[in-house]
Amino acid sequence: MMTKAFVQNGAAKVYITGRRKEKLEEAAKLSSNVTPIVGDVNSKESLLQVAEQIRRETGYINLLCANSGYMPPALGVKTTDVSIEEYASKALEQKTEDWNTTFATNSTSVYFTAMAFLTLLDAGNKKDNAPGRRSQILVTSSIAGYLRNPANLGAYPASKAATTHLVKHLSGTLAPYHIRANAIAPGLFPSELAAGLIAQGGSSDRDLSEEGAYDYSFIPATRLGRTDDIVGTMLYMSSRAGAYLNGVINVIDGGRIGLMNGTY
Repeated sequence: MMTKAFVQNGAAKVYITGRRKEKLEEAAKLSSNVTPIVGDVNSKESLLQVAEQIRRETGYINLLCANSGYMPPALGVKTTDVSIEEYASKALEQKTEDWNTTFATNSTSVYFTAMAFLTLLDAGNKKDNAPGRRSQILVTSSIAGYLRNPANLGAYPASKAATTHLVKHLSGTLAPYHIRANAIAPGLFPSELAAGLIAQGGSSDRDLSEEGAYDYSFIPATRLGRTDDIVGTMLYMSSRAGAYLNGVINVIDGGRIGLMNGTY
């Protein structure tokens, strides 16, 4: 969706990176302006290799999107439904490796991706090819990071809370270099990561992105997020119209966060 937003609205070049070559090549079919590079955001060495390739080929970037995400298996029980002994037992069945992978992918990788591309973003500012706009890091967080009482306490909401605050840290820390940091906090959009949650409560005989596919009590907009919801948001935040944004977390969730217990 993000790649489509940029290539269909005048981006001179879009690099995309990820571990799965076939997924990258599928997205690259959108335009000859898209260049796929196989890489792993959980590897600092891989990030530096990707950044070095872009440095050799183009020499700068104006926008860095950190969009990787990981969700571990759900705990599967709620504190309101089971005894404290059962809850503790289920919680300790979780693997520390899953927590570590979640934080590594959702939070730690954002920091190291930003650092690996920092001088390319600086080169983008010096290139001065985007009048009125400073280089920007745009991160995908989640409304899960705002929950005070998540239905399934686990690594995912905690990691997204860390991501959200990291963006605020980056916005202040990088200000002397004239590099901005902002984020989107999406609700439910079609994705592999959200497939399990998407299946809850949706009408099985209709397009879930059409209004009326969900009850108001699940998503006030009564539908999943659409491509144009992401495209419009990304274009606003990355264009001259959003040039005054720094340290902003833009919630795009159809109102879902307002229905979830303990949000703030």
